[in-house]
Amino acid sequence: MLNNVLAILRPRSVLGITLAASLLTGCSAFERLKTLGEQPPLSAIENPTSRAGYKPVQMPMPPTQLASYSPNSLWRNGSRAFFKDQRANRVGDILTITVNFTDKAIIANNTSRTRANAEDSGVDNFFGKQKLPLLNKALPTRIFKADSTSSSEGNGSINRSENLQTTVAAVVTQVLPNGNLVVEGKQEIRVNFEVRELIVAGVVRPEDIQSDNTIDSSKIAQARIAYGGRGQITDVQQPRYGQQVLDVVLPF
Repeated sequence: MLNNVLAILRPRSVLGITLAASLLTGCSAFERLKTLGEQPPLSAIENPTSRAGYKPVQMPMPPTQLASYSPNSLWRNGSRAFFKDQRANRVGDILTITVNFTDKAIIANNTSRTRANAEDSGVDNFFGKQKLPLLNKALPTRIFKADSTSSSEGNGSINRSENLQTTVAAVVTQVLPNGNLVVEGKQEIRVNFEVRELIVAGVVRPEDIQSDNTIDSSKIAQARIAYGGRGQITDVQQPRYGQQVLDVVLPF
């Protein structure tokens, strides 16, 4: 009885999950229908710290050290300009990040495994007797016999080559207690009906910022670099919503 009930509920559960997923994706579909035939809109300029889900960066901090100043000197410690240090050092300041990312990896793995087991148990002679005592029956020549064989073979390879070179202006969103700066920059470029997005975020040291207020992406700690886009070309390259839902829901 229980199996029959489960057999009835399973198709309904799958149908319910499919409908729920379709409703969730329908919201974005309605937004796309509003801009049908129009260029994809650019995102509004906003304060990165006011976005939903934003969390201040927390990292291990060394003991606070008091700043030292040289008496009777026209120069401030760490300053690279006569009157003012032009590098970003406060929340809201802007600096330029040079994204120079080159990655190449070639990996190949081969795995092969084979195992065979056999068990054979029997009694041919019981204390010199060919028959069971009292029962006067022949001894079983084979009491237990089992065998198993298993094998596994896997091959995998990775051949990746990536290169990204560009620049983006970032804003200082937070100054950590040790003086390090949390920066985040976002750039959107629209060409016809396709928007390209570049997002760079991470933690930088003021000492690594060059005198022209630029810093290389290789000197960004906890770097988060995202490069992608959205628009008509990206939509064609993605499977349809229904296919994506079925890929998640169907177990086969």
